[in-house]
Amino acid sequence: MAKPQRMRLNVNGGHFTVTVDPDMPLLYALRNDIGLNNPHFGCGLAQCGACTVHVNGKAIRSCVTPVGSVRGKKVVTLTGLGTPEKPHPVQTAFVEEQVPQCGYCINGWIMTAAEMLNKNPKLSDKQIRAGLKGLKCRCGTHFAILKAVKRAAKAMAS
Repeated sequence: MAKPQRMRLNVNGGHFTVTVDPDMPLLYALRNDIGLNNPHFGCGLAQCGACTVHVNGKAIRSCVTPVGSVRGKKVVTLTGLGTPEKPHPVQTAFVEEQVPQCGYCINGWIMTAAEMLNKNPKLSDKQIRAGLKGLKCRCGTHFAILKAVKRAAKAMAS
């Protein structure tokens, strides 16, 4: 275990100073030190996606990403993706399609879909399914999730 270090993190456009072991998962710093209630802890093995955040625009699993590796980078969580007044198109589509049941996994689906569609909103159904591969939803809302991502893609492409 490394000695705790004082680090300044850029999260959702704000700057936060934390004193943590640089090898500690980013997820723990976001939840425990900064006080965010998303992303979620799911599996702790980067297999479910509940912990997904963007680092410099790329969707990553924060449960296996050392907090020290994001120094000097921009971290965006679901909270910072959009605002209540101006949500990201993927957030809007998930609400319009009434996707969430328990909502625990939604963080991963929205953050992963947002990265994909920010890069290319004109993805085929096959590309969307491939891009979302590996994410888990125990409630079985996969059909609604796909509808929402396609709705967001259409909104972003126009």
